[in-house]
Amino acid sequence: MDITVSIGNILEQDADAIVLNLFEDVTEPAGAPGAADKARNGALQSLIAGGDFKGTFKQISVLYPQSGLRSPRLILIGLGKQDAFTLDRARQTAAVAARQARTLGVKHLASIAHGGGAGALESADAAQAAVEGTLLGTYRFTEYKTETETENNLERFTLVEFDSAKQSEIERGALAGQIIADGVCLARDLANHPGNAMPPSVLADRAAEMAQTTGLRCEIFDQDRIDREGMRTLQAVAQGSAQPPRFIVLEHEGEDPNADPVVLIGKGITFDTGGISLKQGTGMWDMKFDMGGSAAVIGAMQAVARLNLPTRTVGLVAAAENMPGSKALKPGDIVRSMLGKTIEIRSTDAEGRLVLADALCYAARFSPAAAIDLATLTGACVTALGNDASGLMSNNDDLADAISQAGDRTGEIAWRLPILDGHRNAMKSDVADLKNSGGRPGGALTAAAFLEAFVQDFPWAHLDIAGTAWSSAGQPYIPKGATGIGVRLLLDFLRNR
Repeated sequence: MDITVSIGNILEQDADAIVLNLFEDVTEPAGAPGAADKARNGALQSLIAGGDFKGTFKQISVLYPQSGLRSPRLILIGLGKQDAFTLDRARQTAAVAARQARTLGVKHLASIAHGGGAGALESADAAQAAVEGTLLGTYRFTEYKTETETENNLERFTLVEFDSAKQSEIERGALAGQIIADGVCLARDLANHPGNAMPPSVLADRAAEMAQTTGLRCEIFDQDRIDREGMRTLQAVAQGSAQPPRFIVLEHEGEDPNADPVVLIGKGITFDTGGISLKQGTGMWDMKFDMGGSAAVIGAMQAVARLNLPTRTVGLVAAAENMPGSKALKPGDIVRSMLGKTIEIRSTDAEGRLVLADALCYAARFSPAAAIDLATLTGACVTALGNDASGLMSNNDDLADAISQAGDRTGEIAWRLPILDGHRNAMKSDVADLKNSGGRPGGALTAAAFLEAFVQDFPWAHLDIAGTAWSSAGQPYIPKGATGIGVRLLLDFLRNR
């Protein structure tokens, strides 16, 4: 989609549709809606007075003005209560309007930045939210559709600002919104591909292609390099599959290539059968999404490079396929990790924490200022938090607070959960240093306690995105399928450091 910024009167935009907004309970429109109302001889006030439009959040009406506007359509969207308006509501509002426009066959949509003109949001933030909502709300994954799409495509989006003094802020916000949304869409694309089209080697190839186009340094560890590095837990998960594992290293230098970096770590299980501890067949097709953490890291690193953030940032992805082949890891086996700690395998379906153990060990080589791992790790986290929040566990309060605040700003809620001594004790083995499963009680927390055992004296946070990495319902800017969760949170965290 072509994204542009225009300074001037939105009523003079020669677009297929324009988008205006109203807060709830406004009886006399002001600003651009007021100008449109005057041009249409009080049509908006009549709509409000008749009770047909109250401005409730996401309420939408389409008007077809015969005069007074250059555009043949006016899409009016409700913002809800002004004191309840947030960045995420601005993002949702933009998505609802864009999806409505696409349904109407609109090719060129022009809109004001929701909440910016009313002073509810900073201009750059409002512009970023408008672009993010528009791009994310109209995302579709159609690569495997052989029939011609009947749904229309929105080809151009113009963000219009009347005040020329705000031009630089609007342009800055719009550009950031486009770059960040592109990163989310990349993550969605990677996760939406089926397991046969996205094994570890292809995931690594996609990461390398992205790095080449954005200027990131990229290194891919093949089977031999993984063996030489001593990444035995990653290899153990992969050994039941005909698809060899990969370990991906992406580096953005930032302003100081010698600074201690922020390290982002993604679980990349490209398909998860559960291994010998085989999952039930019902719903197993969703296990192509088990690499949502790695997709988020790759998408975030693309945006980090394109935004040229000052923070040195490293992305690590441990990629493998978990299959029940003749050489597969078995319950009761003992594996020695890269760190040297031994692990008793209680369940081969607790494989994500095994590949992350080696990734966390490798991360220590960078002396991280902070490390954040993302993983579709446990069904227990879905039971605890449902599909509206990711679980957040950390060994550092300041890091956890910063991540939580980034989640609040982006609408990617991260809810902190504790790691207690009881959880750590539950992961001790009678025959090895650790076991990879502590049973059902507190499953998300015992999994985090296991990961914590491989963190070497650096601030660390774990995001369990099992309930948020894919959606079966769909929301204004979150389609069915892969959500790309984590990309916007990570970028907000990095941009606010």
